[in-house]
Amino acid sequence: MSTQSVVTAIRVLEAVSDNQPAGLSELSREVDVPKATVLRVLRTLGELGWVSQSEAQAGKWVLTNHAFAVASRGSSGSVIRDAAMGPLNALQLDTTETVHLAVPDRGYMLIIERLDTPHVLRAFLPLGSRLPMHASSTGMAYLSAADEAFVEEYLAGPLEALTPQTVVDPAQLRAMIVDTRARGYSINEQGLSTGITSIGVPLLGPGGVAAGSISISGPSSRIVPAKYQEYGEAAAGTAREISRALGAFSSKGY
Repeated sequence: MSTQSVVTAIRVLEAVSDNQPAGLSELSREVDVPKATVLRVLRTLGELGWVSQSEAQAGKWVLTNHAFAVASRGSSGSVIRDAAMGPLNALQLDTTETVHLAVPDRGYMLIIERLDTPHVLRAFLPLGSRLPMHASSTGMAYLSAADEAFVEEYLAGPLEALTPQTVVDPAQLRAMIVDTRARGYSINEQGLSTGITSIGVPLLGPGGVAAGSISISGPSSRIVPAKYQEYGEAAAGTAREISRALGAFSSKGY
């Protein structure tokens, strides 16, 4: 296999991760490669267990659990996941809503674990999804614990609106980050997906450094304002437990 073929395969894999569930035309435009070549790469990656066709949307491609598992081995994400699974299971059972675990990835939050609600109507993000920080509860929670230089650099970049409710004004986002720090949890009302509300809390690692975040997500018809404090406090308690396991300093409040 040529070097160019390897580069193309990696670019297609990354494009699937960034856009999943992703269609052939979309991927071809993203990597600037003919559709026939992209389809050949997808079929090869499928045979190797890295991607598969979406069961929910015909003609769309998603990463497999195998791809995620290989990518997370030896990474900080695997350490966080190991520390988080027990507390996250308890949080999901307590709230009965979908719980996500995310870590930062080049200005996005990468979903590395999802515990699903038993409800038929639910929030759903595939493992490996990369969420803009300003548009997600996990991202805003992470920004509330990140250092100011990182926050300013992020807010100076392009801020895309994913729904009519996505906040993209840097000044308003700064105020929301301050509110999140004071409250202890972020609130995202349909800023990532229409009809979905989520509550996020940051995770801290050694030295009190922001390491990731967790969220409780569900339909806005169930996660209503009267639930925000209850879910926020539950998620904050879970985050403290995980952060202690990661070696965060108690002086940071965790």
